[in-house]
Amino acid sequence: MKKFAVLALILGLVALMAAPSLAWDASKQKTLGQDKNKMTWYLLDYGKDSNGVPFAISRKYYTNTTIKNETIELLMSKFGISPEVAGSLYFTEYGYEYTPDGKQFALTYLRHYDMLGNLIHGTEYDGSTEATQKTFAAIPAGSTPAKGAAYALGRSTTSSAPAAAKPAAQKKASSTVPAKRVVRAKKAN
Repeated sequence: MKKFAVLALILGLVALMAAPSLAWDASKQKTLGQDKNKMTWYLLDYGKDSNGVPFAISRKYYTNTTIKNETIELLMSKFGISPEVAGSLYFTEYGYEYTPDGKQFALTYLRHYDMLGNLIHGTEYDGSTEATQKTFAAIPAGSTPAKGAAYALGRSTTSSAPAAAKPAAQKKASSTVPAKRVVRAKKAN
């Protein structure tokens, strides 16, 4: 009976850990790779909201301990979060809003989470205070906001390119391998 209880507890924890990643449409999730600081980025959602405003949501995993420690220090000093809670930092989510032409973006929210998907601290840029005003700025080329804008505005073709290239590569390989064997067989005779 104890083994069953332990197994149920482990399965529950695994499901809880997976929950934050399952909250997004899997067909829209894109791996964006690492930035110059060796932080790993993912695009979780993108498109246009109900008002037709282009948006994207990205997630940064702390694969660089130096940057992670700097963020932990910031959470403790600026927001008074305890070292235990701040130290559990695992990823940060960013909400972006774009101008219709895709040349500028504003941060709509910034949220820090632990490994289980529990919110450590978040800021909503809703204009309720001077510090939470949305500020639009030019999108730096090659940045995560730029990659999100390409998907949000339908300009990215990378989502369909790998799927189209893969069958062609498989087709080519399957058609050339038998042909080479036939040619070799003829030379051997």
